Amino acid sequence: MESFVTAFDTTVDDALFWLSDHAAFVFDGIRALLEGLYDGILWLLMLPPFWVVAVISGLIGWRVLGTGFGVVGALGLIACAAMGLWPETMSTLALVVAATAIALAVGLPLGVLAGLIPRLDGALTPALDLIQTLPPYIYLLPAIALMGYGPATALIATVIVAMPPAIRLTSLGIRQTRTEFLELGDAVGASRAQMFFKIRLPFAVPSIMAGINQSLMMAFGMVVIAGFVGSGGLGETIYSAIRTLDIATSINASIAIVVLTMLLDRMTQAAARTK
Repeated sequence: MESFVTAFDTTVDDALFWLSDHAAFVFDGIRALLEGLYDGILWLLMLPPFWVVAVISGLIGWRVLGTGFGVVGALGLIACAAMGLWPETMSTLALVVAATAIALAVGLPLGVLAGLIPRLDGALTPALDLIQTLPPYIYLLPAIALMGYGPATALIATVIVAMPPAIRLTSLGIRQTRTEFLELGDAVGASRAQMFFKIRLPFAVPSIMAGINQSLMMAFGMVVIAGFVGSGGLGETIYSAIRTLDIATSINASIAIVVLTMLLDRMTQAAARTK
């Protein structure tokens, strides 16, 4: 048994070394694309003054959840700036937005296919179980080996962690379309495209929105963990503060993360309820 484990470990190490030697240009390209996406989103977020972002967020919060939430949300973002953590807060938001966008771009179509093809859903289920069971920081290790430290490594790991909820809940929503509506579509001669866009998809939207919400929450948790790989943002701030026992800074950064999480969580939940 010990010899088998040793052989397996050696094979994994050799595979990583081979990839880093022979496919470095591929991973360099992936890193450039991911960091370009992250830098673009961060540039957009940092372009206006902090108070403009706070006001816009407050107006969105007021529109979807009422005056109280809008005021609290705006004041929460202003507090992030007052603590001197505005660049780190926007960096974290950029990481979350980039990772969630990639996770949804892959997860939503895959979830739709899984909902329509039972065999694919059965094949994906154990893989998703494995991804969600393993400790999240495990996904950072091969990414570090292949792409080094930085935002790209954090994005890869965060995308892996954020995809399963989107796939699962999208597939669930597609599968739970009521049988009588499908029979009605068949009776009126609806095409496959019409059955999907006019019957299956509208019924699945609440479940899909719940998947988007859960993907966002998983991304937030992973971005904080990824701070120790030089991802930037509040995760790296907390990691640095822990190493230097700077308790005040770690608390401030934690408050900023709570503010961001609260804003996006409540807004996406409200969007799901309105569908």
